[in-house]
Amino acid sequence: MIVGSLTRFMLPGLVLLLSGAGSAWSVAADPATENILTLAPGESSPPASIEAVAWLAGAWQGAALGGRCDEVWSPPAGGAMMGMFRLVKDGRPVFYELLTISPEQGSLILRLKHFDAGLKGWEKQAETVDFPLVKLTATAAYFSRLTFRRDGADRLHVFVSSTRKDGSAQELRFDYIRVTE
Repeated sequence: MIVGSLTRFMLPGLVLLLSGAGSAWSVAADPATENILTLAPGESSPPASIEAVAWLAGAWQGAALGGRCDEVWSPPAGGAMMGMFRLVKDGRPVFYELLTISPEQGSLILRLKHFDAGLKGWEKQAETVDFPLVKLTATAAYFSRLTFRRDGADRLHVFVSSTRKDGSAQELRFDYIRVTE
């Protein structure tokens, strides 16, 4: 059962889906926006442990891209978290993402891989889309070009920095609500 009412919900997969499909959008390399932070050249990620983002665990849902979007994050185990994203449109899966947040050099990194509806990967076998940690607060995890911000216990906002073909930067916002059984 979905907690709260459904309004406008979107997920970070939008930007990644469109960049993988070769459209007008791609993940920005370095533009920072109001809700997006990036690491400066040579800057290191801050010290962090997986427990600092344990609040992300749970099932989240929204409507976007003309369909239903689901994102599920496991609680921390073995020092890492695992996430899954899917987009279902017109009763059929469109694409999936497999995500992890894990320790790296005393900090955290989010890694993502895309899969089409038949589970064929978009990235080469050994490649991932990586988002190193930039900053943590009590209610937000700022990964380079991707931010998770909770709003109470049942709302999650995700911000992704994207770049249009013309090179201009834009911040995209995606809103989730927590789902319960």
